[in-house]
Amino acid sequence: MSNQFAELPPQRAANSRRFIVSTRVSLFALAMTSSSLALYAQEAKPTEGSKNPADLPAITVLGGQEPATPSKKKKKTVSKQKTTGDGTQGATDTPAETVVDPARTGVNTPTKPGLNLNVPTTAGSRLDLTPLETPASVSVISGETARDRGQDTVTDAVTHNAPGFSSVASPVYGQAFASRGYQGNGSVVRLYDGTRISPGRGNVTFPFNMWSVDRIEVLHGPASVLYGEGAIGGVINVVPKKPITTGFENEAQVYVDSNLTRRLSLDSAGPLNQALSYRFDVSGDASEGWVDLGHSENFGISGALRLQAAPDLVFTLSTDYGDQQPMRYFGTPFRDGKIDESLREKNYNVYDSRIRFKDSFTQFKTEYTPNAALSFRNIAYVSSSNREWRNAENYFLNPVTGDVDRSGYIHIVQQQDQIGSRSDATLRTRLFGFANESVVGFDVTRTRFGYANYIPSDPSDPFSDYSTSVDPYNFDRGFFPNPNLLNPKYKSELTEYAAFAENRIHLLDNLTIVGGVRFDAPTIEREDVSLSQSFEKTFGALGWRVGAVFEPVKNFAIYGQYAVATDPINVPLLDLAKNFTKFDLTTGNQIEVGVKQSFWNGRGEWTLAGYRIEKNDLIVLDTSYQFQQIGQQSSYGVEASGGLELGYGWRVDANAAWLKAQYDDFQYIDFSTFAVTDYSGKTPILIPEHTANIWLSWAFARGWQASGGLQYIGSSFENFDNTVKRPAYTIVNAGLQWKPTDWTTIDFRVQNVFDKVYAEYLKYDDPASGGYGGLQGYLGQPRTFSGAMTVKF
Repeated sequence: MSNQFAELPPQRAANSRRFIVSTRVSLFALAMTSSSLALYAQEAKPTEGSKNPADLPAITVLGGQEPATPSKKKKKTVSKQKTTGDGTQGATDTPAETVVDPARTGVNTPTKPGLNLNVPTTAGSRLDLTPLETPASVSVISGETARDRGQDTVTDAVTHNAPGFSSVASPVYGQAFASRGYQGNGSVVRLYDGTRISPGRGNVTFPFNMWSVDRIEVLHGPASVLYGEGAIGGVINVVPKKPITTGFENEAQVYVDSNLTRRLSLDSAGPLNQALSYRFDVSGDASEGWVDLGHSENFGISGALRLQAAPDLVFTLSTDYGDQQPMRYFGTPFRDGKIDESLREKNYNVYDSRIRFKDSFTQFKTEYTPNAALSFRNIAYVSSSNREWRNAENYFLNPVTGDVDRSGYIHIVQQQDQIGSRSDATLRTRLFGFANESVVGFDVTRTRFGYANYIPSDPSDPFSDYSTSVDPYNFDRGFFPNPNLLNPKYKSELTEYAAFAENRIHLLDNLTIVGGVRFDAPTIEREDVSLSQSFEKTFGALGWRVGAVFEPVKNFAIYGQYAVATDPINVPLLDLAKNFTKFDLTTGNQIEVGVKQSFWNGRGEWTLAGYRIEKNDLIVLDTSYQFQQIGQQSSYGVEASGGLELGYGWRVDANAAWLKAQYDDFQYIDFSTFAVTDYSGKTPILIPEHTANIWLSWAFARGWQASGGLQYIGSSFENFDNTVKRPAYTIVNAGLQWKPTDWTTIDFRVQNVFDKVYAEYLKYDDPASGGYGGLQGYLGQPRTFSGAMTVKF
């Protein structure tokens, strides 16, 4: 497919030269900054006769482990308060615990069921703060726990374990989430191992498989200060398993279920020698699905090498590849606005339909720690995505003929390549007598995106799109017209330069202030087959936040935060052509307060957060597929989560979210008649205002554990007028686990225990666009029995 866009004019060579020069300038600026920091750190070193080095704050080492030489057993460090000149209490001498991360020390990061409030994350801060230390809501989802509960996809793991998150995408389009009243991959940003994944036309298809995932970190609310424009709804950071140096770990699994799914998976990690360690994961599956023509296949492979080049220098090279062929199922037509169970297993797509996603991601990390107060890090990465759809996507029951009218015949190919480099320097020292931690850095990224499609026309009317009608029960699927024809449409290039900084200062032993700022300068250039639609434009985006964390007693934190974010034009919107450049930037702000606690030596954890977000000058897609800029949207809500080991083998984990979201100022224009409709006060589309999850487990005998979970997703509206609603639904899952030996685990699971018939995603046949007012729903998985055997060796 790589030659499908050859007809478009090539990108100007000047762009590449400009990108390279700018990258060099950024790296030079980082080097200068690093030199200054190094000098500062050198000056901060205690000289003979000065205070003991132990008076400096504990250091989070970002670039390697200590030399493998014998050392004396260290005495336990006692936190002391420093008295300032005016007699007030200053910062403590030990403000932070040492971070343990496989990429940096070769030791596994411990995660477990529950909230993991004391596990350092990168989603909530670039200072590797724990959720308890972060002035924001951060969820840490253990990969092992998610797999034990049968949550084998990233979507399932996030929506079951992070309060307030729901899926807003049919799987045939990839993944997309809603959070705190905002939805889509422009508002809920995706990261892989801390690196942002730029979605093309709103599509994110990687990563998808939980087998290679160590944990998922979820930041609720605006994150522009950390990861660039957008992210007003939140951030999802998928952290893969890392190489380890502490010994060998090998694991294999075989899985089957009642949908004729069969899956084989393998994981292996350990040291190759004293300096070199590895991680290797592979997983492949095939399934026949729960509808006709429901065959799917998925394959994922990843590998990483970690080199401890010196006691203070670590290099890590990793690469991942995913190949997905999802079920070629776009949904089932409703009858009289309701699901017709007689059509539950029908699939009205054509015989030669096609959906395939190929993704790769390679990165090279350099982590250098010249002394205990200073560390440097660089991540260089390259990724690519190739996506193809060839389907008949719309199926609605014709109320006159009783047939299923099929339309939406379209063939699409997307090609996306991203290359970038992020460098930062972290300094931990004292500032004006207070313990202080700072990070500054630069981010340079270039993303190229190409798009081609083919929409067949009606042979009898060249100005009308191709459509067919079939009997609902007995029909010939037919084939896609001209299945190999594609028309190149455009190529876009997004070049982004960013500078960011974050700081935490310890005003008291139990009070910290965390602040950050980031400035992005994205430039968009589009080359269209229609030269009049080609353009180039540069935007500026500023995001910042400030927050405080107060810990009146150990492991009990009260926090507050104010954050400002910006949504400039980005990759998901590059297809909007020249007329989009007239719009203003979208801005948003959030205020959030909350409480977090870990108690009973970590056996119990809970969080409670309240927030309000306001977003101005939003862009919405109307029924005629034209974009409009509206005035304001806002949301406010409450999120709660908790986990508790009850004793006698019992454990419960639960979360719930309630929000109120609305368009505050939305004057909708119908461009066919220029009539204006006021949707102010209406609920934004695709936003469920209530979600809840609970999971209960009971280890009732040695080697045996029973478990069960409930997921509730509230209703959501599918149109601006709030007249079309996707009903709420509740799903119950259950499992039984047996460990006959310490290295063997056998799982039996039942998903959707009560065989609930529900729609995860709806499509509306809008009468305003000539439709019948019918519905089409992507139906969720029916009751499914599964078994898996896992062996560790």
